[in-house]
Amino acid sequence: MLATTPTTVLEAVNQIIATIGEPPVSSIEDNGVIDAVMALQALSAVNRAVQLKGWHWNTEENYPIALSFPEGELRLPKSTLRVDPCGEFSRMDLVQRGQRLYDRKEHSFEFKESIKVNIVLLLPFDDLPEAARTYITIRSARKFVEGQIGSELLAGFTLRDEQMALFALEDAEGETAGLNILNNEFIQDVVDRGPWGSII
Repeated sequence: MLATTPTTVLEAVNQIIATIGEPPVSSIEDNGVIDAVMALQALSAVNRAVQLKGWHWNTEENYPIALSFPEGELRLPKSTLRVDPCGEFSRMDLVQRGQRLYDRKEHSFEFKESIKVNIVLLLPFDDLPEAARTYITIRSARKFVEGQIGSELLAGFTLRDEQMALFALEDAEGETAGLNILNNEFIQDVVDRGPWGSII
């Protein structure tokens, strides 16, 4: 029967263990199959690494971080992977420490106002676009197979499979993010300044 929904975590795990000839499991919850557990760990690690890059679908711009009371701290969502102050707050020297923002200039976790940031969030696998799920699954399978004894004899995904999945993901990113050389800020700045660096 043909699939009519995006790849689930269970389907991804079964694709991964299939590369070493393991039969599919019916659940990823306490199934007792060590290879399935290891496959899930590989999927989780790769999922986090891929999302860390920051894509159109897991990046929020001008995201408000409210001041907590009475502590006066700026607490980040638990799923925060990367954060950077933006707009009027971009000159602040802030870094993420745990789930809070830290002011390196003032050497303090205490703030006087809420701020806005550009933030990259770690989304659940089931919230990702299919192109991302496919790439993460294939990359996870290759990492998983590399850790197996005699992996060169196993029928896993090839490097070409992984590269093609990455191309598809980047193509989808370009489409959904509306990436265009004409609206690229760096290119537009060069155009505005002209060939001699002066504003046209």
